[in-house]
Order: sequence, then C-alpha cells, then structure tokens
Amino acid sequence: MRKQLHIQRLLLKVSGEALGGEAVSVDFNNVERFAGELKAARETGTEIAVVIGGGNIVRGYGVSQQGMDRAAADCMGMLGTIINAIALQSALERLGVDTRVMTAIKMEQFAEPYIRRRALEHLSRGRLVILAGGTGNPFFTTDTAAALRAAEIKADALFKGTKVDGIYNSDPLRNPDAKMLRELSYIDVLKDDLRVMDATAVTLCRENAIPIIVFNIVDEGNLKRILEGEPLGTIVC
Repeated sequence: MRKQLHIQRLLLKVSGEALGGEAVSVDFNNVERFAGELKAARETGTEIAVVIGGGNIVRGYGVSQQGMDRAAADCMGMLGTIINAIALQSALERLGVDTRVMTAIKMEQFAEPYIRRRALEHLSRGRLVILAGGTGNPFFTTDTAAALRAAEIKADALFKGTKVDGIYNSDPLRNPDAKMLRELSYIDVLKDDLRVMDATAVTLCRENAIPIIVFNIVDEGNLKRILEGEPLGTIVC
C-alpha cells in the first residue's frame, strides 16, 4: 500500500518549459494556467514554495555543450529562472495570491535576496514563495536547488511536476510498453539511474528524509488532488 503523506509545507519543482510555448520563450497563457493551479492548491491550506527552472529561456548545460564556458552558461540559466519567477509572480498577484520572489543572486530592484528565515516567515504568513536563481552557483541544477531549499525550509515533501504521469521503467515517449512505477526507494532511483532528478538532488532528499512525488502537472487539477490525498504519480521515499 502506498505511503500516505500529511503535507503542510510543500516545495514544488517545475521546469521552465511549463511556462514556455512553441513560438515564444514565455507563453503567458501557460503562465496564467500554472498560476491558477497554484492558487487552487494554496486554497487547501498548504504552504507552498516553488522552484522553477529556466530551460524555456536558456539551459546552461545545453549552452555549454555548444562551446560556451560552463560557469558562464549556468549563470545565464540562473537569470532565466528569475525571468520566469517574475512572470509567475505577476500572474499570481492578478489572481489575488500574495506572492514573494526570492533569489539566490542579489538583485534587490527585482526581488528579495533568499534568506532562509525570511522565506519561513513568508510561508507562515500564507504567502506563496517563488525561489529563483537556482543555488546561486554554477554546476548545480535547479533539481538540486529544489532539494536544497526543501531541506532548508523543512518541507514535508518535494513535488516534481512533469509532462508524464510519474516515473517509468523506460522512456514512455519512446517505449509504448513502458511501465509506470507507483512507489520507489531513493536507492532504486539512484541504482537504476532513472534520471527523474539528478543524483545530487535525490541524495539530498534521502539524507533529509524528504519524500519526492513525481506527477503530471499538465493535467488540470492534479496538484490539488494530490494535496487532498489522491495517490497520483510516483512516490520516492
């Protein structure tokens, strides 16, 4: 039987592609849709922090593969996450959701610097917190940033929103016979190199006993349904 979780505080990790479109890096229809999902989830009473990627604008690793210095490429990627965070904040505030953007890179004209105690205060006051800028360091993914922030704010779980329903034993986009796995251990994910999150992120969650739920965030209402107890996606614990 799948482990039941009581989630009072959540760290949600979503790729930048959730906000992107076919012709533009930031599709504001997608931003509005995602903001609506977050508003509905927040109405369950759950404290929510969001780490969003920047792959719809620039992916550091991809740029570095084209010959750019990896550190410089990752800095570009971190700035992409901040662009996404500001767009999402604007959409959330139009829906009446009290929101704060906090960045690992200081840029006070745009957002607050990330300070753990301040983030905890915002969450306790019912604000939705968007954590941007990754870890503030190159060579670390936004998955690792999400795991780190989840540990720092003492989140009850880390949710990773994807375009597929959970973790499969092979790529479901390439293999129509791929099987979805409902529950896995951290060791299973690392040993079988399932790559739903990078190994550093999975290890951080394991060391801090933070369950990971991988689910389809494209389907409307899934985030709220999981918070209400529906066993969607795959749990790693």
